[in-house]
Amino acid sequence: MTSTDTAEHPGSTRTPTMLALHQTVLGGPEVLRLTELARPAPGPGEILVAVHAAGLNPTDFKHRAQTIFLPPPPMILGWDVSGTVVETGFGVTLFRPGDEVFGMLPYPHGAGSHAEYVTGPTRAFAAKPAGIDHVQAAALPLAALTAWQALADTADLRAGQRVLIHAAAGGVGHLAVQIAKARGAHVTGTASAAKHDFLREIGVDACIDYRTEDFADGEQQYDVVLDALGGETATRSVRVLRPGGVLVSLVPQAEDTRAAAERAQVRAVILLVEHDQAGMRAVADLAGQGKLRAHVSGTFTLAEGARAHALGETGRTTGKLVITVR
Repeated sequence: MTSTDTAEHPGSTRTPTMLALHQTVLGGPEVLRLTELARPAPGPGEILVAVHAAGLNPTDFKHRAQTIFLPPPPMILGWDVSGTVVETGFGVTLFRPGDEVFGMLPYPHGAGSHAEYVTGPTRAFAAKPAGIDHVQAAALPLAALTAWQALADTADLRAGQRVLIHAAAGGVGHLAVQIAKARGAHVTGTASAAKHDFLREIGVDACIDYRTEDFADGEQQYDVVLDALGGETATRSVRVLRPGGVLVSLVPQAEDTRAAAERAQVRAVILLVEHDQAGMRAVADLAGQGKLRAHVSGTFTLAEGARAHALGETGRTTGKLVITVR
């Protein structure tokens, strides 16, 4: 701990503070600064969490550089969090100080986990499984919830069905693979050939090298396609769906995609992840059983946050990056 937090000195009249990865302007990773700020307090229905670790996601890199869903800076990014409850707000009954929790702050307007403390609504969190550490727990929420809401809630993926997962070695993709396998599906994943061994290790049944193979060639059809790429990939994915199948995109779809889906009699939907305690409990259950594990390719301290952003936005990492706080 390097903050000037006064929680351990109840006689002090100074406002408790914390360190956070803060930015006052939009831009590249260099705009991120380790800054001392006032520590938040939980409102009604909220908990104050001492952050042990916080995940990084592509949406962090995008929001750092441009206004998308969030208002202009100043701001603290970060939606993934794992830590310990410090204080509860009025009306909270699910957690008590000392409980270990993990979750996704309400997306998109609830960012703020890249700091020593964060507040969030109680039902954005679930109890952290005892068998995983905070780094592993922090890597899961946003990406795993996205995969769960896409495959389980939206597509109703069932045992024996076939699913095609684009960018299967990515943050969402590699967790979607494991969720699909846990639900008994046959999984085909696209990734560069160098990542195929990794895909097989996490359960992919058939690998496609997107650089040398055309996933739309051949006669294979799928019940579900999970698309994190958009553009032509999404439009061409319609061709490999069975009638009645579902294309779930994590990025906006072109009009061509929607028109192709209508002609092919398949659903084409766009998913924006939502904080969801039922989903978090499902993720926690799978993680606790050892059926869902994030591949963490790197950890960084808060002070190294800019370097983590620079690495993450290259798009070459496998799995997830995590910021360690405690």
